[in-house]
Amino acid sequence: MKTSVTFPSSGLALAGILFTPDDHIYGRLPAVVISHPGGGVKEQSPSVYAERLAGAGFAALVFDAAHQGESEGEPRGLENPFQRAEDIKSAVTCLTTLDDIDPDRIGALGICASGGYVPYAAQTDHRIKSVATVSAVDLGSVFREGPGRTQDPAILQALLDQAGALRTAEARGAAPYLEAWIPDNAEELLETAGRQFRETFEFYRTPRGHHPRANQGWVLRSIDLIAQYDSYAMIRLISPRPLLMIAGSQAESGYFSREAVEKAAEPKELFVIDGATHIDLYDKDEYVTPAVAKLTEFFGKHLAG
Repeated sequence: MKTSVTFPSSGLALAGILFTPDDHIYGRLPAVVISHPGGGVKEQSPSVYAERLAGAGFAALVFDAAHQGESEGEPRGLENPFQRAEDIKSAVTCLTTLDDIDPDRIGALGICASGGYVPYAAQTDHRIKSVATVSAVDLGSVFREGPGRTQDPAILQALLDQAGALRTAEARGAAPYLEAWIPDNAEELLETAGRQFRETFEFYRTPRGHHPRANQGWVLRSIDLIAQYDSYAMIRLISPRPLLMIAGSQAESGYFSREAVEKAAEPKELFVIDGATHIDLYDKDEYVTPAVAKLTEFFGKHLAG
């Protein structure tokens, strides 16, 4: 069953969908907050996982981050890691107020960029009893150092100069400058682009995963917020609560999950799905099925009544 919900986060109304088991009649349910990738919305990969977790007996809350999707927040497309963490905590708060949810049995799952945001939020929110990620990415590292940490440091410095100039321009009345998550000429780039770019295009720009409210662009001055954010610097604070990070064996982003698990304290686990790429784990049944099986086992054990 799906129910639309709205809840506040830093004074903004966030739009969510609560998935619950179809056969649920009475008693309080264990619940999982599921947070979407950068450039995504709740109806995409989060709902894929939420529907399956609801079928396994959990409540699952998906939501649009502030400034994105159906949620409030201006300028549209702002990517603020600190607000994203606050949104996750606010989603937990929403669940704690619902009569059908057990407030002592709440976990969280982050996908892609939210695979950074969820552990970051959970470091200091003890209401999150278990933490999981799928295809995790530290967006701060991506913008500071580039994918695979191959970026010329001068690129970040130039972007920060631009961010400052854009803040000044907005203060003088200019509209926020939006940078496309996927460039408008993406189809021309497919032949020469790397695999992850091609897969991202296939998911977000084709009927496979396209949603009209997703991927409209991000406010470029967000870079001065993103660059100072580190998803996993204090990841050891999650312990003694359990951490599970799921990654595909073929994912170019896999190093984020491997390194984060190394930094974390016990109990922790890296679960690798053979043959899967980063984007495969968003929606492809042959990879989502083992991921959900692992998540069901993990949350079933650690959110047990």
